[in-house]
Amino acid sequence: MSLTTLAWLCMAAYAMHILEEYALDWRNWAHNVLGLPVEWNDFYVTNGVVVALGIAQAMLAPTLPLAVLGYAGLQFINAVLMHVTPFLRTRGRFSPGLFTAVFLFLPLSLTTFWTAWVSGLASIAEIGLGLAIGALTLAFPIVMLKVKSWPYFRQDIPA
Repeated sequence: MSLTTLAWLCMAAYAMHILEEYALDWRNWAHNVLGLPVEWNDFYVTNGVVVALGIAQAMLAPTLPLAVLGYAGLQFINAVLMHVTPFLRTRGRFSPGLFTAVFLFLPLSLTTFWTAWVSGLASIAEIGLGLAIGALTLAFPIVMLKVKSWPYFRQDIPA
């Protein structure tokens, strides 16, 4: 399977993941389990960006494999840190998105890394960079959620 095909499959998997999270009330789970101050509008905007990134990385796959590795890294890190780890830490409390994380994100991201490596499109270091890009991509909206209430960033306070 080509890296381009895997990139599009990763995008499709993310669409399914978003649907699972939405349908099974990820927002309230994130409030209660992760303590994230997230609202549905945050969910919509963040996932709109993830879809745009998914389309971009799939279109860039033939000329910029690192984009695909970054998106696969995002899926891998999301699956492990945002779904599997909280599921285990809470002794089995269901995490909306867990099914697609385990059955789509993990296999597709690992297959993407493997394919890039064995085909010579990426070194182990570049795969590591893809994981780092994925981690930073996941961290960015979480950091924004945390800092948006800081007085310096509040736009509803008069100057």
